[in-house]
Amino acid sequence: MVEFCPKCGKMLMPKKESDEVVLVCRSCGYTKRGGAEGYRVSQEKTSREETIIIREDKGQEKVLPTIKVECPKCGHNEAYWWLVQTRRADEGSTRFFRCVKCGYTWREYD
Repeated sequence: MVEFCPKCGKMLMPKKESDEVVLVCRSCGYTKRGGAEGYRVSQEKTSREETIIIREDKGQEKVLPTIKVECPKCGHNEAYWWLVQTRRADEGSTRFFRCVKCGYTWREYD
């Protein structure tokens, strides 16, 4: 369920603080404690980026859309995909792919 900031109306994002997950507004800094039950946050770091993965406590990942694209690692022709705004707002988004078969993740800039 998506929640919005009562101060500025922006979407609240889960963030791990010590041993709990809280909802934080990235615009004004509003923090809602106790609103993120049922979520856990883990972080994956690559050389230049940090990706935050949000999972429901039940251990089930949200279902991502799939696309027919060849995995550069194993050659399988199906991958999950998602978009992230990794650069300035006036530039294109970065599309990430994760191979359905081997789990290899790569990106494509628009």
